[in-house]
Amino acid sequence: MTQFAVPAWVMLLCGAVMGLGTAIGGWRIIRTIGFKLTKLEPVHGFAVESSSAVAILLASFLGIPLSTTHCITTSILGVGAIKRLSAVRWGVAGNIIAAWIITFPVCGALGYFFTWLVGTIF
Repeated sequence: MTQFAVPAWVMLLCGAVMGLGTAIGGWRIIRTIGFKLTKLEPVHGFAVESSSAVAILLASFLGIPLSTTHCITTSILGVGAIKRLSAVRWGVAGNIIAAWIITFPVCGALGYFFTWLVGTIF
């Protein structure tokens, strides 16, 4: 049986690109998620982080890939909705969900394009 291992350079490159992306555009995401969805108190932040951690641990244990950002965002929506449904700015939530849906085909198309490009060049 072959052992699967991710090369260290791949992990370092991914970490660097993610850090760069956060440094460049992360403030917009933080502002939208942290201030525009719903008003959070410290106890709500605890509930958001705890529920997200449980979901991420369970998915990791079962080998299911998931997005930590999606977990946090939907937990924030749940915390806001438990107060009252009107406490959540559903227009902002709809925009976020639309972006999630659009991400899959766009990333698939970009992956196809860059694979074709690299294959053509080399």
